[in-house]
Amino acid sequence: MNEAITISLPSLIHRIGREAVNRAKDIALQYQCELKRVRRSRNWGLSGEAIDIQLFMRQLKAAQLQREGGGFRYLIQKIETALLNHTDKLEPLETKLARMINDNPNITLNELIHTTDCTMSEARTARFNADAW
Repeated sequence: MNEAITISLPSLIHRIGREAVNRAKDIALQYQCELKRVRRSRNWGLSGEAIDIQLFMRQLKAAQLQREGGGFRYLIQKIETALLNHTDKLEPLETKLARMINDNPNITLNELIHTTDCTMSEARTARFNADAW
């Protein structure tokens, strides 16, 4: 879940402009994400943890609505599309375990551990919390 992901953004400057890219880079740093050029090409990449990238995208949407970031539409669309492939990393482990137990109350601890890569104690805690409700 804490793995860094990279989203490729081809021809970013040509699509949104240098000024918008510089503002996006500043916003990305606030969310522990890195928006940078891929070597010496015209392509760019956004890297960071999936949750941080999602928070970065929400901030871009807010800037878009406030009309201060008019050129972020392309960047937001590319991030949304890329995050669809990483939905498993967007949900915290505790929430994922609770959802899995609620969906299938007969799921075993070993199945939870195998599916989510959690520890035995995390699986037991989730099971206990689910049974308490």
